Amino acid sequence: MKLVRYGQPGAERAGLVDAQGTLRDLSMLLPDIGPAQLAPRTLSALAALDAARLPAVEGAPRLACPVAGIGKIVCVGLNYADHAREAGLAAPAEPVLFMKSTSAVSGPFDAVRIPPGARKTDWEVELGVVIGTPMQHVPEARALAHVAGYVLANDVSERSYQMERGGQWDKGKGCDTFAPIGPWLVTCDELPDPHAVGLWLEVNGERMQDGHTRDFLFGVPAVLAYISAFMTLEPGDIVLTGTPAGVGLGKKPEPRFLRAGDVMRLGATGLGEQRLECVGG
Repeated sequence: MKLVRYGQPGAERAGLVDAQGTLRDLSMLLPDIGPAQLAPRTLSALAALDAARLPAVEGAPRLACPVAGIGKIVCVGLNYADHAREAGLAAPAEPVLFMKSTSAVSGPFDAVRIPPGARKTDWEVELGVVIGTPMQHVPEARALAHVAGYVLANDVSERSYQMERGGQWDKGKGCDTFAPIGPWLVTCDELPDPHAVGLWLEVNGERMQDGHTRDFLFGVPAVLAYISAFMTLEPGDIVLTGTPAGVGLGKKPEPRFLRAGDVMRLGATGLGEQRLECVGG
């Protein structure tokens, strides 16, 4: 299934996209798509529905982040060897973890606001993993059983905050609108192998990133098991699994960063596309 949330900010409704690409309303069955709706029993019941009997949504409403009530966003840094090389860093021996604020979450076609004074705003296309059942000290062999589905994400980053202001990476990762997610939450029955996903990103029509999740340094089960050893992953939490080479920071001979008016397009196999216009803060 492709689950969505649609409508204006603060008034989103639950929906799904059927096999023909029609947006269908689920709000008479679900109050929202959040932690309580990501349980396996609920997802199984939704999968059994005859989507053609659900009301079609007229027009082209705004699509929001497909998951409401996200508790935390845990990110994996340097999870592709080519990205580590372009950043001038050694491939890590263990997953590098950092957090992204939930106030950064935005929709897949919302504007990205470059903060006042920001000089080095960058892009990072990523596969996001949505947790469906609690994970605490879960072994790799059982990790994927806790996944509700997958999303396309852009880990937008202000490199000057991340790398030049001291402390942790988080301050360059959590600005408002720096976590565009969606358009869909694709359930595991539709995307059974998270290591078979191509990822790409363009800026103003120029291809910047072209990677594949088969090239992870740490695969999804390993990442989830590792994180669950340090913190409990709860339903509705999202894990961002890292970005391949091609970020602005790594461009040669000079880095390239986003400016107001730039447009990012990005996509992933089976997970849809985003279009994000950059605006001044």
